[in-house]
Order: sequence, then C-alpha cells, then structure tokens
Amino acid sequence: MRHFNIPIFIPQLACPFQCVFCNQRNISGQLKVPSEKEIIETIEKYLSTINSENSFTEVAFFGGSFTGLPLNEQERFLKTVQPFIKSGVIKSIRVSTRPDYINKEILNLLKVYGVKTIELGAQSMDEEVLKLSGRGHNVEDVINASGLIKAEGFSLGLQMMIGLPGDTLEKAIITAKQIIALGADNTRIYPALVIKDTELENLYLENNYNPLTLEEAVYRAKEVFKIFEKSNVKVLRMGLHPSEGLISGDSLVAGPFHVSFGELVFTALWAEALSPLLKTRNAKSITISVPKKQLNFAIGYNASNKKMLLQHFKNVNFVSDTSLTGRNYSVNS
Repeated sequence: MRHFNIPIFIPQLACPFQCVFCNQRNISGQLKVPSEKEIIETIEKYLSTINSENSFTEVAFFGGSFTGLPLNEQERFLKTVQPFIKSGVIKSIRVSTRPDYINKEILNLLKVYGVKTIELGAQSMDEEVLKLSGRGHNVEDVINASGLIKAEGFSLGLQMMIGLPGDTLEKAIITAKQIIALGADNTRIYPALVIKDTELENLYLENNYNPLTLEEAVYRAKEVFKIFEKSNVKVLRMGLHPSEGLISGDSLVAGPFHVSFGELVFTALWAEALSPLLKTRNAKSITISVPKKQLNFAIGYNASNKKMLLQHFKNVNFVSDTSLTGRNYSVNS
C-alpha cells in the first residue's frame, strides 16, 4: 500500500518567534493562508490522481506552528477535512508544530478530529545551537512534548536540521541519537539554507555564519541517515521541498540547496557501500546486482558511482535483483 501526503501549507501562522533561518513564505512558496474552500480544492485535486483503494492518504498541515493557533482556529481547519475522513478517502491528518506548543488539551482536540501524527520541529538537541538559531525553546521542551505525544498514542515525528549556527557533525549525531531515544517513528533531515529576509542572511552577509557546502551537507546527512536506518526510524525526507523561489534562486542567498538532495545522499550511501570493490584485483569487467528499488541510487546521481568504478574496471554493469534488500549487492566478475 502506497502512502500519500496532501500538503496544506500555512506559512508563519501563529508563530511569534523568528528563527534565524526561517521565512516560511519564501521556503514553501506559499504567500497566504489558504481558505477552507482552497483547502477542499487542494484535497480534491490530489485525490483525483490517487487510487484510494490501494493507498493510505493523509492531509498534512505544514509550514506554520499549527497547535499555536487558538483552539477554535485549529478546529476550523480540522473540520474542513472531516467529510473526506468520514468517506474514507482520507485516512488521517498530520500536523507540524513546535515542541513548546503541545499540551493535553491540544492533544485531546487533535485526537477527536483524526490527527494521527504530530511532527515537532526539534531541529537540534543542543542547547547552544537552539539559542544561536533563535528557536525560543530548549531541549527540555522537546523531551516533554515528545513524551506527551507518545503517551497519548500519536505517531511522533521529530525533524532535525544540519548546519545551523554552532552545529557540528558531532552535535548532529547526538541529535539523531536523542531523537531515536525519544521514540520518534519518523524524521526529516533538512540542511540549513540562507533564505532572503532572515536573520541568517544578515549573519551571512556580515561574515558571522558560513553555510555548509553541498558536499559537507550530503556527508552529514549520510552519517545521520545511517543512524536512523539502524534504529528503524523512517526518514521521510532529506532536503527542503524545491519551491519555485528556491529553484529560481529568488529566495535563496546561499547554502547547500539541490533539487535532488535526497538522491545525492543515497548516491553517497551507495558509493560508500561499493568502495570495497575498488580493491578488487585482476578483474576487467564487473556486474553488480542490487535491489530493484535501489538501482538508480546504486548507479548514482549522474551515474557518479558507475563512473567511479569505471576508473578501476573496463566495463561496469548494474542489474536489479528482487531477492536483495537494503544496500546489499552481489558481484560477478
């Protein structure tokens, strides 16, 4: 069964904080809060392309701090989705919010209206990084909110960012391990970008912040991904959704943005897995069998992994094998 999210973006709604990296309108490409009519139209548009009989489809309220809204406003948005839930075409609702906007009253409301998953923007589990990033919450807030969410039976998502002010690879690894320890069911890994009209832009222009290079961001994401993978925490996304402003560069000042960031990370994971083959001796040709769903990643973005092996072998072929899983592969020389 395939899983589909129908994203509803609510930029900057209800959030009084100004994180140094944040300009949700530039990031999401969403310029205004959608009306109830627009939400319904968005849902119907997505549903027209989805086979509901073979899918699990949920509506996801992203972009703002959903639970920071007044309860009646939260209820208004949630009620808009109810006819689709009652008909069975929408199975649940997912919301994203801040760790300090969670309490039992809010969780009770979300439960009534069919919310199953709550994603918290943890971003980091390092106090210095949170402070330098202007998050307005601390590590304890993440711990407390996660405990409440799990205790009430929700699925917990904990998002993290790499490359924030004060962040290091070591801190990112600690954050990943703490996210796992808090019982997260899923996560997202976002590299910090310098977006126009943010405090991070000012810091960057004043030479007080250096964003990660694309190569550095891919490496850190790769190392963090392996930690989540080992603990069976699903990584839902790596890299920001490529909004029009990011693609055109109108909203992007600097930083490791790439429309296929996740593919670059999976390519790097496969490059690491395949690197022992470079020690193979006396082989002119090589055929590598890989899991079917991993074939493109094994070959690599722009065939980079194949090109790497072609520096050592005269001929390199990749084939799919449905009996293989993960990043397991077999070789015929």
